Amino acid sequence: MKALTYIGLAIFLIGLSIFTGSIFLGNFELKQSDLTTFLENKGIENELLQKELQSAVITGEKMDIFTFSSNVRGALEKNNAHYDALIAKYDAEKDWTKKGEQYQYRINDKDFRAMSFSLAKKSGTGFVVENRGLMWFLTFGLGIIGALLFILPQLKLLGPPGIKNNGVYHNPATNRGWIAWLVLVYLVVFYIMLYFMADYVVNWTFILDPISKALSGGEASQWFVYGFLYCVIMIVMAVRMYIKYRHNKYQVVRTTSVLFFQIVIAFLIPEIMTSLNMPAYDFKNAFPLDYDFFFDWNLDSLINSGGIGLFILVWGIVLTLVIVPVMVYFFGKRWYCSWVCGCGGLAETLGDPYRQNSSKKMFSWKLERWLIHSVLVFSLVMTLVTLYCYFTGASSFIGIPSNWIKDTYSVLIGAWFAGVIGTGFYPIFGNRVWCRFGCPLAAYLGFVQRFKSRFRITTNGGQCISCGNCSTYCEMGIDVRAYAQKGENIIRSSCVGCGVCSAVCPRGVLKLENGPLDGRINPTDVLLGNDVDLMDYVNNKNAS
Repeated sequence: MKALTYIGLAIFLIGLSIFTGSIFLGNFELKQSDLTTFLENKGIENELLQKELQSAVITGEKMDIFTFSSNVRGALEKNNAHYDALIAKYDAEKDWTKKGEQYQYRINDKDFRAMSFSLAKKSGTGFVVENRGLMWFLTFGLGIIGALLFILPQLKLLGPPGIKNNGVYHNPATNRGWIAWLVLVYLVVFYIMLYFMADYVVNWTFILDPISKALSGGEASQWFVYGFLYCVIMIVMAVRMYIKYRHNKYQVVRTTSVLFFQIVIAFLIPEIMTSLNMPAYDFKNAFPLDYDFFFDWNLDSLINSGGIGLFILVWGIVLTLVIVPVMVYFFGKRWYCSWVCGCGGLAETLGDPYRQNSSKKMFSWKLERWLIHSVLVFSLVMTLVTLYCYFTGASSFIGIPSNWIKDTYSVLIGAWFAGVIGTGFYPIFGNRVWCRFGCPLAAYLGFVQRFKSRFRITTNGGQCISCGNCSTYCEMGIDVRAYAQKGENIIRSSCVGCGVCSAVCPRGVLKLENGPLDGRINPTDVLLGNDVDLMDYVNNKNAS
């Protein structure tokens, strides 16, 4: 069986290597007709830009993606430099009319990569483009087969169902060793390229073009690649969850739930909606996690989409203001963070091997409170500014420019924090970095859970043997054992109700419950029995 795991690991690494190396394959040579069509579709009539692009990409020579991208960006930079010089000239001459006219010919810096990506999609040739099916098998196919061969033998190797974390602190992959650091570097580079250098990974989109066309009728973008890869990883790692936690029905059902919501609700339905000329929408993605829901371009898109757009707009508002707090009242934030959310779904599948790396230090808890609530405030201020500018037509609110704050949040929080750091740092800082320190929706849910929710984790202090499994494997950095030793209910804003603390407890001390509000929060002095009539306390508790 161990030999089979090594074979699986080797096959997986081969598939991963081909997937990574595929970005270096192929040639890129744009035809004049394709460039003309592209410029017409974009409504670009700037003759200078047309000339610069033509000389940059229609060279008669085949280029790799890095040279092609560099040429496109060079053409855009020359265009902008020309008009920047004119703007400076007219500014010095105080000719404000002519100065204002020049801005329409500049290309926004953040559109450089998008334009390079679009042109690369039109000009790609070579092995990847001509053998998409074979490349899918050599990348995704081998990756899936290898991963399953590595995981499935655990059914025998782990022995009978039960707690199986042996050797977790002796493995360089799960104890911040060299393997963990290699994984971190790979994930961080992957996210940086996906978010900021999409044109470099255009070959990945060629591999998935047939699947994208079958679902939505259009070619794959980098976001389709990410969504498809997201689902594949969750499915494969869910198999690992099913095997490891097969003794715990809660974990099996919870894993199945996050798979359904990610694959069906977050991926398939939006793709199908696109094929039907509807606005693609993830119906489980609640504001403020869905931070761009109230952006002007999204509001315009929904309003102009007729009945379905208005339904989505109403649904998004009701989900945030009514459904979310009501569900948290009855079931705690676990209903969303551990059963529905895609971020939580990836954390609970791909991130499960790293949950013990979540810091339990007091400093981490203090940093967590400041960071996550700061992001929540940031998102609310951004939304207030955006809505004010949208309805009034102003460009700023109390001195805060609408475009600036939206772009800042999108880059710093949406890309760097949620993506690059939130997922890339799994192997070192645990699997809930984003959920614990950055997610504004988790902060909102946490407020409700702490002060007005029926959810709690009850403890039987008399059975606790202080083994520490619960605290070790708490992905949110909660010292669960401290509560269990005192027999105190666990009521924490950060608790996502994953239930792993209960799953790894050898004595059945912990239990996830939804009960009455009375007696939910037990003061420590009562539980320690300091100057308290314990029999009176027990009788009151039973009566409630």
